[in-house]
Amino acid sequence: MVAGGGEVGFHLGQALLEAGHEVMILENDRRRAQFIQEQLGSVVMTASADEGRAQIEAGCQRADAVIAVTGDDAKNLVICQLAKDHCHAQRVIARVNNPKNEIVFKALGIDETISSTRVLMGVIEQELPTGGFFPLMPLTGSHLELIEAEIAPDTPAAGKKVGELGLSAYGALIGGVVRRGEILHAHGDTPLQAGDRVIVFTPTAAEADVRRSLFG
Repeated sequence: MVAGGGEVGFHLGQALLEAGHEVMILENDRRRAQFIQEQLGSVVMTASADEGRAQIEAGCQRADAVIAVTGDDAKNLVICQLAKDHCHAQRVIARVNNPKNEIVFKALGIDETISSTRVLMGVIEQELPTGGFFPLMPLTGSHLELIEAEIAPDTPAAGKKVGELGLSAYGALIGGVVRRGEILHAHGDTPLQAGDRVIVFTPTAAEADVRRSLFG
């Protein structure tokens, strides 16, 4: 079940249909729903997906996944909570427009969040020559994420030992250090050198603190 028939919901529904899945799209706007029906067939229901009755009529009880992709974070959260609490949906996935809201979604039990803003920032930071801090991915079913960071000569982390960075205060830790193509296990007394790439496990809420510890 796809909640929201905007551009994201429409193309997602189309891709799922082409992959052989059964799809039901909930779209509140009658004109938009009619357009979807003309393009994709009888796979759309004109209803507000943040209403429990509409979800039940759409068959969310037997859905493998409920995916909320409206442009409103608050609505996506309500849709997912209703799907979990009233339909007992096996899996709920939410589009998050403001990446700062991801931690709220995860704290309230949403299985997976997708932030296009975060994805784009990750791509941009990897492409910019002044980069060095690359959020890689959220870890499913947790409030954690995986980050890769390159230690530059003029950063506070260069020359320090792992334990001196104070990352444990934020619930973060360095899982490994890549130095000249070799993987080193990170201990508290492991010194960091310019050019090292570190893999950091961190709570999503502490990402900014980890960035400051590594880069100032």
